[in-house]
Parts: sequence; structure tokens; C-alpha cells
Amino acid sequence: MVKQIPNLFTLLNLVFGCMACVAALQPGIIMTADSNGQLYYDVPEQIWMASLFILASAVVDYVDGLLARLLKASSAMGRELDSLSDVVSFGVAPSLILYQFLRLSWAQGEQALDQSVVLLWPAFLLPAAAAWRLARFNLNQATSQSSYFNGLPVPAAGLFVASLPLVYWEVNQAWVPALLLNAVFLYGVILVLAALMISQIPILAFKFNSFSWKENKLRYGILIMSIVLLLFLQWLAIPLIIMIYVLLSLFFKKFFA
Repeated sequence: MVKQIPNLFTLLNLVFGCMACVAALQPGIIMTADSNGQLYYDVPEQIWMASLFILASAVVDYVDGLLARLLKASSAMGRELDSLSDVVSFGVAPSLILYQFLRLSWAQGEQALDQSVVLLWPAFLLPAAAAWRLARFNLNQATSQSSYFNGLPVPAAGLFVASLPLVYWEVNQAWVPALLLNAVFLYGVILVLAALMISQIPILAFKFNSFSWKENKLRYGILIMSIVLLLFLQWLAIPLIIMIYVLLSLFFKKFFA
């Protein structure tokens, strides 16, 4: 029974992912008015809940792996459950957030009512890439290195997208809504994240085989930098941390790959 504890956390990850999907889809785009009476489209702040559920999924996802190692309960069943849960929590749920932002972006235009739904479909490249990435990871378990991943981890891509609604409502700077409601930027986010996930680029893994400074200097450095950025930038720190994480992995790959 003890060896099933990590799997229970994995299923909790899936439950949070399902809740994120529901939060991302409800209640959809609304029309509202600003202080001057000008009508505009917006996404209700309830979509925050999707971001928070994805963040909860990320915490549980890390804990289940940690417990599996501590309890020596790693199994083929656990790996499959983990991948299936991650597709929902960090693939499907974030894609629905992007779907809503793309809807909002196109709704701002003069021809909003004439826009085709096909313009929103690129959001689903994210779960497709996530599924590909996770399937490849499972097939390469026997030969993969514990110090790095081939391609951007799916939870990192999901967290990047999950941070966008939080940044949208919490960062009170004019460039934020202008950027996040730009369809070109959103398509760029989708393509870059999808490409990074299916790539063979070595990305540092946050699996601590020991807690020594010598073996984990880069990991500790990223953790310290992340704490500092979170203290000063709050939600805006999350996408920055993920971008820096990828860049540092590329720069220092010779030390762990």
C-alpha cells in the first residue's frame, strides 16, 4: 500500500488538471465597459483559478516523483500515470488558457464577429507537443540521463502559460495587456514552447541525487535566482524564471549533459 502513495499524488495532479480545464472554459469572454463607458471584451478573473490549479498540479507532480524515489516505489505503472496526468495538467489545461486569450485577442478587432474559429486551433499544438514529448520520454527511460531532459519538460511549458493570466491581471503596466492580447505574440508562444518540448535540446533536470553544493551548483543557483525574482516581480517572475532556466541550460549544458 505504501508504494501506491506516489500514484495517489499523481492522480491528484490529474484531478487538479481537470479542474483547471473547467476553470479555463468558464465563464468565457464577457463584454464590459471602462470608466468612460467604452465597451470592450475581457476574460473574467475567474480564469485565475485555472492558473492556480495548474500551479497546484506542478507542486503535486514534483512531490510524487520525490516520494517515488524516497519510497523506492518507481514503477512502469507510475510512469504511465504521470505522463497521462501531465498531458492534461500541463498540455490540455494551458492550451485552453491560450485558446481563451486568442479569442480575446481576435475579439478586439473591428471584424471580430467574422473571425474564423480556425484561428484559435493553433492553441492545441501545445497538448499535441506535450503528448509527443512524454511518449518519447517514456520510451527512452532506459537510456535517458537523470541529470537532464531531452527537450523542455512539459510542466515547465505548462507553468509558463499558466502564469499569463496572473501577469495579465496583477502587473499594472500598459505593455502587459498590449502584449498578451497580441495574436502574433500568442502564436509565437505556442510555436516556441511546442518546438522546445519536441526538441532534443538538453535541459537541466531538477532531480537532486544529493544535496551537495558541488554537484548541484547550477540547480541551487537557479533556485536562489528564482526566489529573488519572485520577491521583486511576483507573478511576472514565473515566465522569466522559465526563460532563464532554458537559457542557462543551453549555456551550461556541457556540465551536465
